[in-house]
Amino acid sequence: MHSFLNARALRLNRNEMKKIAVIGAGTMGNGIAHTFAQFGFPVILVDVSDAALSKGIQAITQNLDRQVQKGILTEAQKTETLARISTQTQIDERLSDRDLVVEAASENFQIKSAVFKQLDQHCQSSCILASNTSSISITRIAAETKRPTNVIGMHFMNPVPVMKLVEIINGYSTSAETSRLTVELSEALQKVPVVVNDYPGFVANKILMPMINEAIITLQEGVAGVQEIDTVMKLGMAHPMGPLQLADFIGLDVCLSILRVLQDGFGNPKYAPSPLLVNMVMANQLGVKSGVGFYDYSAGIKQARVADQFA
Repeated sequence: MHSFLNARALRLNRNEMKKIAVIGAGTMGNGIAHTFAQFGFPVILVDVSDAALSKGIQAITQNLDRQVQKGILTEAQKTETLARISTQTQIDERLSDRDLVVEAASENFQIKSAVFKQLDQHCQSSCILASNTSSISITRIAAETKRPTNVIGMHFMNPVPVMKLVEIINGYSTSAETSRLTVELSEALQKVPVVVNDYPGFVANKILMPMINEAIITLQEGVAGVQEIDTVMKLGMAHPMGPLQLADFIGLDVCLSILRVLQDGFGNPKYAPSPLLVNMVMANQLGVKSGVGFYDYSAGIKQARVADQFA
């Protein structure tokens, strides 16, 4: 059976970064909480409503069940992991003993700004405040606090318990110590941290989103259909998933939001989102989360077919 508390994790857990909080119980937030708890860290999961928290815990439980079925965890380890997670609906003084808080709220600067101002007020001065943002400037987020040296990007990939990469983003004022601790903490979760600098989209989305956008433009211009575009990229470029299906999994609204951050940040028309993408988001055809995007998921993800709009 896989032993997930290695010596480094134990040393880090005991001596430096013991207590974690995660803000946001959605797909990314519950995955981050799950992963920290699995590796022995006590976690407070925070969201605005009991319903959101209940849904988050349900998702964690289902994902832990999958790990048990695959032999990654025992039933006892699943129970221990769940026992390490507590929930609350407020950012308040109960977070005052946390060593690291990871914000995984909506990809919206105003929301993140409000969260970081509250965290700055209630968390101890040594606490590292990390954002799971996929594109918003860490420097800009840090400026909303009185501790910019302790603010960093910690961009996990979805699904968090499975994907190895963590993009660590140093803001303009992030200290070397904050960066070091965040890297070590990522390694304690058996992730592979990659440290990058704070520019719009960082590395992952600065490269990925223009590719997805170009695939949508290729579809919009009638060069090829959904299935054809994805097949070319899967079989020709060895991508595990085609760009249109990947966009559906990410969420077309998220793709649009990141492209706008890139466009605003660089002022370069090459990042301008496809009109087709804009229309699909306005029509609430967001991909997997809405049941239809470039593919139709009404029969389930594994039975996905090309959406009627593009068939």
